[in-house]
Amino acid sequence: MLSAVQLRVARPTDNIEALIPFYRDGLGLDVLCRFENHNGFDGIMLGKVGVIFHFEFTRAQGHTVGRAPTQDNLLIFYLPDHDEWTAAINSMRSAGFMPVPAFNPYWDNFGCTFEDPDGLQNRYPAWQLGT
Repeated sequence: MLSAVQLRVARPTDNIEALIPFYRDGLGLDVLCRFENHNGFDGIMLGKVGVIFHFEFTRAQGHTVGRAPTQDNLLIFYLPDHDEWTAAINSMRSAGFMPVPAFNPYWDNFGCTFEDPDGLQNRYPAWQLGT
């Protein structure tokens, strides 16, 4: 049964358009689906075809979400290959996103942290941690 599992991480946002460059251009994800005014919600799903996870960002019309509730709200991407890890960091920087200090100093010793426009931190632990 677990072989058929797909993970969708869904969260609200006030500005879908501001998130697209971070997740598409920086992280290299593809826009898989987009919808407007579905029962008062707009949304977008980003991921890669054939990968078991994707992200969904939704905006409820007339509702304000605000920024991430704490600095320790995070997504962590473990990349086991050093070249892949370096390419991911370079991709974020090339897309105009600079590393930020992590709330937990452990992550600054062993990786690189980027913050999306909503304040959600995305971490790339040092590639050795994924091996």
